[in-house]
Amino acid sequence: MLIGIDLGTSTCKVIAVDGNGEVIAKASRDYPMINLRQGWAEQDPAEWWRATDEAIASLTASLPQGGREVTGIGLCGQMHGLTALDASGEPLRHAILWNDQRCAPQCDWITEQVGGLDELLRMTRNRMLPGYTGGKIIWFREHEPELFDRTVRILNPKDFLRLRMTGNYITDVSDASGTGLFDVERRVWSDELLAKLEIDKALLPDVVESIEDTGTLLPELARRWNLPEGIKVYGGGGDAVIQTTAMGLVDPGPVGFTIGTAGIVAGGASNCPENPGGRVQVSCGNAPGRWHIMGVSLSAGGAFHWLRDALAPATTTDPVSFERLVGLAKEVTPGSNGLLFLPYLLGERSPHVAPEASACWIGLTPMHKLGHLARSVMEGVLLNMREILEVCTQAGVPCERIVASGGASSESLWLQMLADVLNRETVTVTGATEGGAYGAALAAGVGSGTWSDFDEALTSVSVEKTFVPQQASVETYEKVFAVHRGLYDQLRPVYQEAAALC
Repeated sequence: MLIGIDLGTSTCKVIAVDGNGEVIAKASRDYPMINLRQGWAEQDPAEWWRATDEAIASLTASLPQGGREVTGIGLCGQMHGLTALDASGEPLRHAILWNDQRCAPQCDWITEQVGGLDELLRMTRNRMLPGYTGGKIIWFREHEPELFDRTVRILNPKDFLRLRMTGNYITDVSDASGTGLFDVERRVWSDELLAKLEIDKALLPDVVESIEDTGTLLPELARRWNLPEGIKVYGGGGDAVIQTTAMGLVDPGPVGFTIGTAGIVAGGASNCPENPGGRVQVSCGNAPGRWHIMGVSLSAGGAFHWLRDALAPATTTDPVSFERLVGLAKEVTPGSNGLLFLPYLLGERSPHVAPEASACWIGLTPMHKLGHLARSVMEGVLLNMREILEVCTQAGVPCERIVASGGASSESLWLQMLADVLNRETVTVTGATEGGAYGAALAAGVGSGTWSDFDEALTSVSVEKTFVPQQASVETYEKVFAVHRGLYDQLRPVYQEAAALC
């Protein structure tokens, strides 16, 4: 039995997987987001640990042997976050998250400091995006120097859990790739970049492959969770990468669409691509010798979640549920009667690097009802992801079929709309609905010897549902997409002017 832990943006999800790849049990706990200013997103690491502790205790209590049958633990988590720790390993401030946009000026400075975008791409294969950890470190150094001077280590979110579980400061190659400070081709920290930015390498954790042993679970935790003494914790991966691995997408061919809080379009690669112009994100894959190419939209399912929350505040006596919104959206014809939605609630990373962008509806009239709002948000998310797919294919990612996952993949309307928007057959696969937690369990299984490699582990992944494009809807979405794809460029001057008012 293996445990996979996924420290997401709002929920810690924990699952138990047997030697056949079957999910036996699951548990989860939530925690809040902290938004102190527009464009800022933070969380309290203590809340991560509380949620993880409670979820694992609940999970092991439900297992046949109460947890004594578990042979390995894998970790997965939201990428890019900055968790600053003092000499005793305690957080000095709230963690700054992946969807925080405050460090855009610092990212521009980094690019200039190294001699331009081409030089940065040579060092890391990636732009320094505002979501990445590197820009956050420079912002932290500039704006909170007293705390920065007390900082001994900086970890990504899932690796804070690893520290609490093992006492070790370690990350894996896929999560390190998302810091913007990692030489993705060579799978090591970029000493050249760190020197130019005057970032002490000692601040950063050691780096291992996703299937490597990163330490033994501390005895007091093994006792509290009723797990065997000596159980190992394995490298795991950043959620966007290991989610793709969990879908069986290690090699080139199929493309994964993950519709979670963010929207991820990704595929595997057997070589590290050059990434001209830095239009995609290149990461080390979870399998040794493999790479991962993706584009990420910051608001996907999160946009639909926002709509629900905006319509159903806590004081509402008749709240609007997700099920009701989906039901109303089903009653609206494709194209939402001319209502288009741009899902840039948190700015955007792909297909446009645009931290100043914001969400909007275009074409709103008195004839549009709640169902139109709901469907247009769903359509806007998927049309935006179609743009990302175009960028990925231009970067050399083949697209033989679409594999869908994420929280939205449990709803058939999302999946049918995805097939129609892309005009491609779309499938879901076993394990994909469990997200990165499933991939983390597989990594632990490969590391502990349950399976010899990811290829063997992924034989348990099979197609569950298939959605075929509906021709009438395809034709409508072709027309809608032709308008949608031009909206950002037309609105860009407005976004810049509006951002100056904040």
